[in-house]
Amino acid sequence: MLDSETKPPKQRYRTVWISDTHLGSRHCRAERLLNFLKVTECEHLYLVGDIIDIWALKRKWHWPKLHSDVLRRILKTDNKGTKVVFVPGNHDELFRSYNRLVFGGVEINNEPIHITADGRRAVVLHGDIFDAVVANHKIITFIGDWLYEVLLRVNIWFNAVRRWCGFGHWSLSNFVKHQVKQVISFIGSYEDALVRYAKQKKADMIVCGHIHHPEVREVDDVLYCNCGDWVENCSAIVEHFDGRIEMLRFGFDGDFDGDSTVKVSEPETSRRAPELAGAGSAARVAERLKLEIATSMAVDPDDDDGAKTELVAEELNAS
Repeated sequence: MLDSETKPPKQRYRTVWISDTHLGSRHCRAERLLNFLKVTECEHLYLVGDIIDIWALKRKWHWPKLHSDVLRRILKTDNKGTKVVFVPGNHDELFRSYNRLVFGGVEINNEPIHITADGRRAVVLHGDIFDAVVANHKIITFIGDWLYEVLLRVNIWFNAVRRWCGFGHWSLSNFVKHQVKQVISFIGSYEDALVRYAKQKKADMIVCGHIHHPEVREVDDVLYCNCGDWVENCSAIVEHFDGRIEMLRFGFDGDFDGDSTVKVSEPETSRRAPELAGAGSAARVAERLKLEIATSMAVDPDDDDGAKTELVAEELNAS
Protein backbone atom coordinates (compact mmCIF):
# COMPACT_ATOMS: atom_id res chain seq x y z
CA MET A 1 0.00 0.00 0.00
CA LEU A 2 1.31 3.48 -0.88
CA ASP A 3 2.27 5.94 1.85
CA SER A 4 -0.22 8.46 0.48
CA GLU A 5 -2.97 5.90 1.14
CA THR A 6 -1.88 5.12 4.68
CA LYS A 7 -0.92 8.55 5.99
CA PRO A 8 -3.77 10.76 7.22
CA PRO A 9 -4.17 14.15 5.51
CA LYS A 10 -2.30 17.05 7.07
CA GLN A 11 -4.28 19.72 8.90
CA ARG A 12 -2.68 23.09 8.17
CA TYR A 13 -2.94 26.08 10.47
CA ARG A 14 -1.12 29.35 10.80
CA THR A 15 -0.63 28.86 14.55
CA VAL A 16 -1.13 26.07 17.08
CA TRP A 17 -1.09 26.50 20.86
CA ILE A 18 -0.89 23.47 23.19
CA SER A 19 -0.29 23.35 26.93
CA ASP A 20 -0.18 21.00 29.91
CA THR A 21 1.02 17.90 28.08
CA HIS A 22 2.73 16.74 31.29
CA LEU A 23 5.35 14.57 29.62
CA GLY A 24 6.94 12.50 32.37
CA SER A 25 3.59 11.86 34.02
CA ARG A 26 1.88 8.46 33.73
CA HIS A 27 -1.32 10.25 32.77
CA CYS A 28 0.05 12.08 29.75
CA ARG A 29 -1.89 11.14 26.61
CA ALA A 30 1.36 10.95 24.66
CA GLU A 31 0.11 8.67 21.89
CA ARG A 32 -2.81 10.95 21.06
CA LEU A 33 -0.55 14.01 21.27
CA LEU A 34 1.97 12.41 18.92
CA ASN A 35 -0.77 11.60 16.42
CA PHE A 36 -1.98 15.20 16.58
CA LEU A 37 1.52 16.54 15.91
CA LYS A 38 1.99 14.13 13.00
CA VAL A 39 -1.13 15.27 11.18
CA THR A 40 -0.70 18.97 11.93
CA GLU A 41 1.40 21.57 10.13
CA CYS A 42 1.72 25.19 11.19
CA GLU A 43 3.90 28.27 10.87
CA HIS A 44 3.96 28.95 14.61
CA LEU A 45 3.84 26.37 17.42
CA TYR A 46 3.50 27.63 20.99
CA LEU A 47 4.11 25.24 23.91
CA VAL A 48 2.21 27.05 26.65
CA GLY A 49 3.70 25.57 29.80
CA ASP A 50 3.76 22.33 31.80
CA ILE A 51 5.06 20.51 28.75
CA ILE A 52 7.44 18.44 30.91
CA ASP A 53 6.12 17.48 34.34
CA ILE A 54 9.24 17.89 36.45
CA TRP A 55 7.14 17.59 39.62
CA ALA A 56 6.02 14.09 38.60
CA LEU A 57 9.55 13.10 37.55
CA LYS A 58 10.86 14.15 40.98
CA ARG A 59 8.34 11.87 42.67
CA LYS A 60 9.08 8.90 40.43
CA TRP A 61 10.96 8.70 37.16
CA HIS A 62 8.66 7.80 34.28
CA TRP A 63 9.84 8.47 30.74
CA PRO A 64 8.72 5.90 28.14
CA LYS A 65 9.91 6.00 24.53
CA LEU A 66 6.63 7.56 23.45
CA HIS A 67 7.45 10.70 25.45
CA SER A 68 10.81 10.96 23.69
CA ASP A 69 8.99 10.53 20.38
CA VAL A 70 6.81 13.53 21.20
CA LEU A 71 9.85 15.69 21.94
CA ARG A 72 11.55 14.56 18.73
CA ARG A 73 8.44 15.41 16.74
CA ILE A 74 8.34 18.90 18.28
CA LEU A 75 12.01 19.49 17.47
CA LYS A 76 11.47 18.12 13.97
CA THR A 77 8.86 20.77 13.20
CA ASP A 78 11.59 23.41 13.27
CA ASN A 79 13.21 21.75 10.24
CA LYS A 80 9.94 22.21 8.34
CA GLY A 81 9.91 25.97 8.81
CA THR A 82 7.79 26.08 11.95
CA LYS A 83 8.80 28.60 14.59
CA VAL A 84 8.56 26.83 17.96
CA VAL A 85 8.22 28.91 21.15
CA PHE A 86 8.24 27.31 24.61
CA VAL A 87 6.51 29.25 27.40
CA PRO A 88 7.46 27.52 30.70
CA GLY A 89 4.80 26.77 33.30
CA ASN A 90 4.92 25.98 37.01
CA HIS A 91 5.68 22.27 36.46
CA ASP A 92 8.68 23.14 34.26
CA GLU A 93 9.48 26.54 35.76
CA LEU A 94 13.23 25.88 35.93
CA PHE A 95 13.34 26.80 32.22
CA ARG A 96 12.16 30.32 33.04
CA SER A 97 15.70 31.32 33.94
CA TYR A 98 16.64 30.71 30.26
CA ASN A 99 14.25 33.37 28.96
CA ARG A 100 14.94 34.50 25.35
CA LEU A 101 17.45 31.70 24.71
CA VAL A 102 17.14 29.19 21.86
CA PHE A 103 17.81 25.46 22.35
CA GLY A 104 17.57 23.02 19.46
CA GLY A 105 15.58 25.49 17.41
CA VAL A 106 13.08 26.09 20.24
CA GLU A 107 12.90 29.61 21.64
CA ILE A 108 12.20 29.92 25.37
CA ASN A 109 10.07 32.98 26.07
CA ASN A 110 8.23 33.53 29.34
CA GLU A 111 5.66 35.85 27.77
CA PRO A 112 5.74 36.19 23.97
CA ILE A 113 3.44 38.43 21.97
CA HIS A 114 1.80 36.89 18.92
CA ILE A 115 0.27 38.90 16.06
CA THR A 116 -2.58 37.11 14.31
CA ALA A 117 -3.13 37.18 10.55
CA ASP A 118 -5.86 39.80 10.99
CA GLY A 119 -3.62 42.03 13.08
CA ARG A 120 -4.72 41.21 16.62
CA ARG A 121 -2.21 41.32 19.45
CA ALA A 122 -2.18 38.20 21.67
CA VAL A 123 -0.35 37.76 24.97
CA VAL A 124 0.78 34.16 25.52
CA LEU A 125 1.60 32.89 29.01
CA HIS A 126 1.02 29.77 31.10
CA GLY A 127 -1.10 31.57 33.70
CA ASP A 128 0.08 30.08 36.98
CA ILE A 129 1.16 33.51 38.26
CA PHE A 130 -2.55 34.42 38.32
CA ASP A 131 -3.43 31.38 40.42
CA ALA A 132 -3.36 32.65 44.01
CA VAL A 133 -2.93 29.12 45.38
CA VAL A 134 0.08 28.38 43.17
CA ALA A 135 1.61 31.80 43.67
CA ASN A 136 1.27 32.00 47.44
CA HIS A 137 0.87 28.48 48.83
CA LYS A 138 3.26 26.06 47.13
CA ILE A 139 2.80 23.35 49.78
CA ILE A 140 -0.96 23.34 49.16
CA THR A 141 -0.28 23.23 45.43
CA PHE A 142 1.95 20.14 45.74
CA ILE A 143 -0.69 18.40 47.86
CA GLY A 144 -3.37 19.33 45.33
CA ASP A 145 -1.19 17.99 42.51
CA TRP A 146 -0.82 14.68 44.38
CA LEU A 147 -4.59 14.45 44.99
CA TYR A 148 -5.23 15.17 41.31
CA GLU A 149 -2.99 12.26 40.34
CA VAL A 150 -4.87 9.99 42.74
CA LEU A 151 -8.15 11.05 41.13
CA LEU A 152 -6.77 10.27 37.69
CA ARG A 153 -5.82 6.75 38.80
CA VAL A 154 -9.24 6.16 40.34
CA ASN A 155 -10.72 7.53 37.13
CA ILE A 156 -9.18 4.68 35.11
CA TRP A 157 -10.91 1.98 37.17
CA PHE A 158 -14.09 4.01 37.47
CA ASN A 159 -14.44 4.27 33.68
CA ALA A 160 -13.52 0.62 33.18
CA VAL A 161 -16.61 -0.24 35.24
CA ARG A 162 -18.70 2.29 33.28
CA ARG A 163 -17.62 0.74 29.96
CA TRP A 164 -18.44 -2.75 31.30
CA CYS A 165 -21.89 -1.45 32.15
CA GLY A 166 -22.29 0.06 28.67
CA PHE A 167 -21.76 3.70 29.58
CA GLY A 168 -19.35 6.18 27.95
CA HIS A 169 -16.34 7.94 29.41
CA TRP A 170 -16.93 10.36 32.29
CA SER A 171 -14.17 12.27 34.05
CA LEU A 172 -14.40 11.93 37.82
CA SER A 173 -11.40 14.21 38.32
CA ASN A 174 -12.90 16.91 36.11
CA PHE A 175 -16.18 16.65 38.01
CA VAL A 176 -14.49 16.99 41.41
CA LYS A 177 -12.34 19.90 40.23
CA HIS A 178 -15.35 21.64 38.75
CA GLN A 179 -17.38 21.30 41.94
CA VAL A 180 -14.58 22.62 44.17
CA LYS A 181 -13.66 25.50 41.89
CA GLN A 182 -17.30 26.36 41.41
CA VAL A 183 -17.61 26.91 45.16
CA ILE A 184 -14.61 29.23 45.36
CA SER A 185 -15.30 30.82 41.93
CA PHE A 186 -11.76 29.95 40.96
CA ILE A 187 -12.15 29.64 37.19
CA GLY A 188 -14.08 32.88 36.88
CA SER A 189 -11.56 34.79 38.99
CA TYR A 190 -8.68 33.28 37.03
CA GLU A 191 -10.18 34.30 33.71
CA ASP A 192 -10.98 37.81 34.95
CA ALA A 193 -7.42 38.31 36.19
CA LEU A 194 -5.98 37.23 32.84
CA VAL A 195 -8.36 39.48 30.92
CA ARG A 196 -7.38 42.46 33.08
CA TYR A 197 -3.73 41.68 32.41
CA ALA A 198 -4.37 41.50 28.66
CA LYS A 199 -5.92 44.95 28.80
CA GLN A 200 -2.89 46.29 30.66
CA LYS A 201 -0.76 44.92 27.81
CA LYS A 202 -3.11 46.54 25.26
CA ALA A 203 -3.81 43.10 23.82
CA ASP A 204 -6.87 41.86 21.96
CA MET A 205 -6.35 38.24 23.05
CA ILE A 206 -4.76 36.21 25.80
CA VAL A 207 -3.74 32.55 25.36
CA CYS A 208 -2.99 30.49 28.48
CA GLY A 209 -3.22 27.05 30.05
CA HIS A 210 -2.63 25.86 33.63
CA ILE A 211 -6.18 25.06 34.83
CA HIS A 212 -6.85 22.21 32.31
CA HIS A 213 -10.10 23.88 31.26
CA PRO A 214 -10.22 24.45 27.47
CA GLU A 215 -12.13 27.57 26.54
CA VAL A 216 -12.53 30.12 23.76
CA ARG A 217 -14.79 33.02 24.59
CA GLU A 218 -14.95 36.77 24.64
CA VAL A 219 -14.65 38.40 28.07
CA ASP A 220 -15.01 42.16 28.34
CA ASP A 221 -13.84 42.76 24.74
CA VAL A 222 -10.84 40.43 25.14
CA LEU A 223 -10.71 36.99 23.52
CA TYR A 224 -9.81 34.54 26.31
CA CYS A 225 -8.27 31.29 25.03
CA ASN A 226 -7.29 28.41 27.30
CA CYS A 227 -5.47 25.53 25.59
CA GLY A 228 -6.76 22.91 28.03
CA ASP A 229 -4.47 19.88 28.43
CA TRP A 230 -3.30 16.52 27.07
CA VAL A 231 -4.18 14.56 30.21
CA GLU A 232 -7.96 14.57 30.02
CA ASN A 233 -9.28 16.94 27.36
CA CYS A 234 -6.69 16.49 24.57
CA SER A 235 -7.30 20.00 23.29
CA ALA A 236 -5.53 22.74 21.36
CA ILE A 237 -6.11 26.31 20.23
CA VAL A 238 -5.50 26.98 16.54
CA GLU A 239 -5.36 30.05 14.32
CA HIS A 240 -6.48 29.71 10.72
CA PHE A 241 -4.76 31.60 7.92
CA ASP A 242 -7.42 34.31 7.96
CA GLY A 243 -6.81 34.93 11.68
CA ARG A 244 -9.86 33.02 12.88
CA ILE A 245 -9.35 31.32 16.25
CA GLU A 246 -10.76 27.90 17.08
CA MET A 247 -10.51 25.41 19.92
CA LEU A 248 -10.18 21.73 19.00
CA ARG A 249 -11.08 19.18 21.63
CA PHE A 250 -10.61 15.48 20.95
CA GLY A 251 -11.29 13.98 24.37
CA PHE A 252 -10.74 10.34 25.29
CA ASP A 253 -13.28 9.05 22.81
CA GLY A 254 -12.56 11.53 20.02
CA ASP A 255 -10.40 11.16 16.96
CA PHE A 256 -8.65 13.58 14.62
CA ASP A 257 -10.94 13.53 11.60
CA GLY A 258 -14.16 11.98 12.87
CA ASP A 259 -17.49 13.35 13.99
CA SER A 260 -16.55 13.12 17.67
CA THR A 261 -14.00 15.94 17.40
CA VAL A 262 -15.42 19.06 19.06
CA LYS A 263 -14.64 22.42 17.46
CA VAL A 264 -15.44 25.70 19.18
CA SER A 265 -14.92 28.86 17.13
CA GLU A 266 -14.43 32.30 18.57
CA PRO A 267 -17.45 34.66 18.67
CA GLU A 268 -17.88 36.71 15.50
CA THR A 269 -17.95 39.85 17.63
CA SER A 270 -14.29 39.34 18.59
CA ARG A 271 -13.09 39.43 14.97
CA ARG A 272 -11.53 42.55 13.51
CA ALA A 273 -13.56 44.46 10.94
CA PRO A 274 -12.60 43.47 7.37
CA GLU A 275 -10.96 46.82 6.65
CA LEU A 276 -8.68 46.41 9.66
CA ALA A 277 -7.54 42.97 8.58
CA GLY A 278 -6.05 44.25 5.34
CA ALA A 279 -3.17 46.59 4.69
CA GLY A 280 -5.20 49.81 4.85
CA SER A 281 -3.54 53.19 5.18
CA ALA A 282 0.19 53.82 5.45
CA ALA A 283 -0.26 54.73 9.11
CA ARG A 284 -1.96 51.41 9.78
CA VAL A 285 0.79 49.54 7.93
CA ALA A 286 3.40 51.36 10.00
CA GLU A 287 1.66 50.44 13.26
CA ARG A 288 1.32 46.80 12.18
CA LEU A 289 4.99 46.75 11.16
CA LYS A 290 5.97 48.24 14.51
CA LEU A 291 4.19 45.42 16.36
CA GLU A 292 5.71 42.74 14.11
CA ILE A 293 9.26 44.04 14.62
CA ALA A 294 8.71 44.47 18.36
CA THR A 295 7.49 40.90 18.59
CA SER A 296 10.49 39.50 16.78
CA MET A 297 12.82 41.60 18.96
CA ALA A 298 10.86 40.70 22.12
CA VAL A 299 10.52 44.35 23.21
CA ASP A 300 7.54 46.43 24.24
CA PRO A 301 6.37 48.36 21.16
CA ASP A 302 5.72 51.38 23.35
CA ASP A 303 9.31 51.49 24.63
CA ASP A 304 11.94 53.86 23.27
CA ASP A 305 13.67 50.81 21.78
CA GLY A 306 11.21 51.07 18.93
CA ALA A 307 12.71 54.35 17.75
CA LYS A 308 14.04 52.77 14.55
CA THR A 309 10.57 51.46 13.78
CA GLU A 310 9.18 54.98 14.21
CA LEU A 311 11.53 56.14 11.46
CA VAL A 312 10.05 53.50 9.18
CA ALA A 313 6.59 54.70 10.15
CA GLU A 314 7.46 58.28 9.23
CA GLU A 315 8.77 57.18 5.85
CA LEU A 316 5.59 55.18 5.16
CA ASN A 317 3.40 58.10 6.19
CA ALA A 318 5.42 60.43 3.96
CA SER A 319 4.89 58.14 1.00
